[in-house]
Amino acid sequence: MGGLLGRAALPGLLSGPRAPGPRLLVRPSSGGSSWTRERTLVAVKPDGVQRRLVGDVIQRFERRGFKLVGMKMLQVWEGPNVVGSSRAMIGHTDSAEAAPGTIRGDFSIHISRNIIHASDSVEGAQREIQLWFQSSELVDWADEVHQSGIYPP
Repeated sequence: MGGLLGRAALPGLLSGPRAPGPRLLVRPSSGGSSWTRERTLVAVKPDGVQRRLVGDVIQRFERRGFKLVGMKMLQVWEGPNVVGSSRAMIGHTDSAEAAPGTIRGDFSIHISRNIIHASDSVEGAQREIQLWFQSSELVDWADEVHQSGIYPP
């Protein structure tokens, strides 16, 4: 799955500006915290959109505590270990092997219609996000609710 966005398939399915941007892995500016914020690109695939599952997917990420910092028909989520966590939330690529409770385990009907893509590494996420978003299109959340409620001080 690592080469998914390197292929012509996803750009053919989705449209959006392709602009280079700065590195998207950033350290929090509020001091004190030693964790590195991560961002990941998530795409609800056409079969997920057709089945009206976009809201369910977004709700799962929000309930996990991640911040939606960019959205077109793609979403950029940010938080500690968001790449690994999102892969666990999404489940195995093959719907027959995806665990119940994961997005693919609950909603996918076949490996070729597994409803969602997510970056498979921090480096992959940086590359994919830069394909679809300019840095000015991403939100830098600095509100107390997210910082005090979920992320370490």
